[in-house]
Amino acid sequence: MLNDWWQHISFAYSWVLGALLLIPILIIEYIRRSNRMQASMLITTTHFVKGTSSFKTIMRHAAFFLRCLALIFFIIALARPQQKFSEELTEGEGIDIILCFDISGSMMSKDFQPNRLEASKEVAKEFVKNRPGDRIGIVIFSSLSFTLCPITTDHNTVLNQIENVQSGYLQDEGTAIGSGLATSVDRLRNSTSKTKIVVLLTDGVDFGGTIPPDMARDMAKLYNIKVYTIGVGTEGEIQQVINGPLGAVTQTTKMQFNENLLQTLASSTGGQYFHATDKDALAKIYASINQLEKSKIQVTSYERAVDKFFPWILAGVIAVVLEILLRYTVFKKFP
Repeated sequence: MLNDWWQHISFAYSWVLGALLLIPILIIEYIRRSNRMQASMLITTTHFVKGTSSFKTIMRHAAFFLRCLALIFFIIALARPQQKFSEELTEGEGIDIILCFDISGSMMSKDFQPNRLEASKEVAKEFVKNRPGDRIGIVIFSSLSFTLCPITTDHNTVLNQIENVQSGYLQDEGTAIGSGLATSVDRLRNSTSKTKIVVLLTDGVDFGGTIPPDMARDMAKLYNIKVYTIGVGTEGEIQQVINGPLGAVTQTTKMQFNENLLQTLASSTGGQYFHATDKDALAKIYASINQLEKSKIQVTSYERAVDKFFPWILAGVIAVVLEILLRYTVFKKFP
């Protein structure tokens, strides 16, 4: 708890804390004076000295300890501890975005580091962080499609869901581009936002699914939804991990890519098609989309500070009162 407090506190006059260096000096001087003032008597044996310890002798340093404690509390109070709070006021109109991920087995190919899917997730998370004020959702597809996260302004939830995206999540293999796009359009069709976009990322040819890509494209056009398509993967042969009856097997396969389909989906809906051959290219593509689709959002940050010195003053006063009580009661000296 104390560590958490220190992480969220700052001092308006932090230079005052330098006065805490006086505490070790006072302690050293107190020890030196105590040693000098101790009475001594030379005796030949100590067998007869028993029960010399008492409450007073054990607690004789308590008053000095309380004085040091009070001094520490007052110095901290003088440094004016403050707890700061950051607030953001968002004004304007954002964009509704669906990130549509292909999670078929071929997305585990390692021509991207560590693989296509993980690289795509990392870049997508950076994209989300750069879209304050926008509502973002996630759709995943293989031979089936599924809404992993409805559109929301809670970007922490979106980031967590992106992290949870895994190949094989939908079990059935395939690359149902039409179904993935249709589900994405369905998530956006009731949106009242002026700008609605789908960022569809895939590495294969449309295979499986119940909705053909041209039907999904027409649905997107009907609801004025732009589709940005990203084809992921290097050209030529790649090493792909296949789960077979005997376990995981690595085999060389030739990349199949329906570039014409992705170009048509993008151009006919007012979007653009991109081809990413590595992670850096993918990051540049998301940056391009980020520039093409700008939100009319004004984010104003406010920072306010709440003084937290009163508890330290109160603690210092309590320590002083306890010291006075001890000195004039328990440790009172009579002439």
